Amino acid sequence: MKRTFLSILLLLIILLAASAYILFAPATAFDEKTKSFVIEENKTDKDDVVDLLTQRYIVKNGWAFTLLANQLNIWSKIRPGKFEVKRSDNLISIVRMLRNNRQVQVKLVINKFRTNEDFARLIGKNFSTDSASAMQFLLNNDSLKPFSIDSNTVATIIVPNTYTFYWITPLGKIFSKLKAASDEFWSEDNRLDKAKQLGFTPKEIYTLASIVEEETNKEADKGKIASVYINRYHKGMALGADPTIKFALKDFSLKRILFQHLSVQSPYNTYKNKGLPPGPICTPSTNTIDAVLNAPATDYLYFVAKPDFSGYSNFSSNFAEHSQYAKQYQQALNEYLSKKQTEEP
Repeated sequence: MKRTFLSILLLLIILLAASAYILFAPATAFDEKTKSFVIEENKTDKDDVVDLLTQRYIVKNGWAFTLLANQLNIWSKIRPGKFEVKRSDNLISIVRMLRNNRQVQVKLVINKFRTNEDFARLIGKNFSTDSASAMQFLLNNDSLKPFSIDSNTVATIIVPNTYTFYWITPLGKIFSKLKAASDEFWSEDNRLDKAKQLGFTPKEIYTLASIVEEETNKEADKGKIASVYINRYHKGMALGADPTIKFALKDFSLKRILFQHLSVQSPYNTYKNKGLPPGPICTPSTNTIDAVLNAPATDYLYFVAKPDFSGYSNFSSNFAEHSQYAKQYQQALNEYLSKKQTEEP
């Protein structure tokens, strides 16, 4: 009798030890420090969740997870979203995470993009909203009206930065946060007053900055290039900005704008249409926006790349001087291309 009791007791100890190990030992099946997974909106039921966790190697033992999840009654509490698990997490912590809907935040990193399609793809990559739905939103002026933008000026409320959201965040809330960040940006450093003094609205400054952004990556030249376009604008001249032609053609691989390209029919063709284009042609950096706002007062009306290919430009206030600079650059470019052609095997 005593032997039987000891055997049963030993068995119970073994079972308790095994249960404790299953519950409290690391339950993950991956080697990385952390691993994220997404529970989609139509995939929150029991079978889908267990399949996801086992197929993605989030948990080693699907049956143990299921047993614990049943005991804690989590199935009706699981919500769609993005979650993150540490390699050291045990079953209890994973089940509690799902039961309490502790989602990981998504970092939306916005640097430079050019088109609504680019932004829609960025949304689709980071959120539950797919790129097609995002594109519909971006083209719907009724959806955009609450943010004081339209399909041409979408980017004007986007200040390049890193923003945090949840994977399930709807587009409306994403745009609300972007608009709030934009409003805060413009309220700082007298930016609104500077724009007004230059004779532009913040949207127009943003659009002008987008052109400067595409013209150069040389910080020292940005303000002077901005002054050229500001002077042309106030004189009623066509801006004549080559980057707007690339945008109109949707061909950003063009290295040189030729005469034949200037005939494109588009409101973004600043050779044919005076004034600013309907909206920005990219998302300019905050440095570029500030370079426009702080542009020096000049009489420049023209600029052309320097013949040393340094990336900097020569600036002129009259066409005759500009023509000389342009001739020097063209001659240097022709010599460079000729030399490169003779060196090719």
